Amino acid sequence: MPMPMPDNDRMTAARTASRADGLPPGLRERKKIKTRAAIRAATYALVEERGYDATTIEQIAERAEVSPSTVSRYFPTKEDIVLTDESDPVLLEELRSCPAGEPWPQSVRRVLRRAVGASVADDPAAVRLRTRLMVEVPAVRSRMMESMSVTGRLLCTAIAERTGRDAQDLEVRVCAMSLVGALMETTLYWAENDHRGDLADLVDRTLTVLEHGLPTTDTATNT
Repeated sequence: MPMPMPDNDRMTAARTASRADGLPPGLRERKKIKTRAAIRAATYALVEERGYDATTIEQIAERAEVSPSTVSRYFPTKEDIVLTDESDPVLLEELRSCPAGEPWPQSVRRVLRRAVGASVADDPAAVRLRTRLMVEVPAVRSRMMESMSVTGRLLCTAIAERTGRDAQDLEVRVCAMSLVGALMETTLYWAENDHRGDLADLVDRTLTVLEHGLPTTDTATNT
């Protein structure tokens, strides 16, 4: 979280890794997934050791045992290595596959809570580092802002499919971008407050505000 837009290769790999027929991904896709994971792990380790600005693409490539051109092919910028989350395209697919009769807010809450909880549980150190960099590094935050419009367009498509509206309707676009922006602010809030509290609970609070508006009295527990 938030949901940065993956490139076509990353989206294909994520979809392949979660195939509905239960079959494992092919050799080519497994190699791509392994390479991306190695690049990301190398980046996180180097950032912890040397700091974000002092970490170069060449250093990342050497640590990951790939060429600098390979790093750039998978991740166009260093910021993309930090921001890209393999669960993002899967999350969008889950939203699109929710039961047609389920209210949209209910679908969003259920899918996001499960996804956020799983992401943090899977690699809490990486999630905390990534969100800390969103707060501390202007280039990372700027790239995150750029990605929001792309993610918002994907959500517009998902919302349009569920509601039968046109993806370019103002209401659909406002709904999608409100959600993306709210998730971004929730992530930043969590990191700015030293990652106190449960991120999934904060997402719940966020979705309640989106669904019902700002309460007249603050009944939320500050974390």
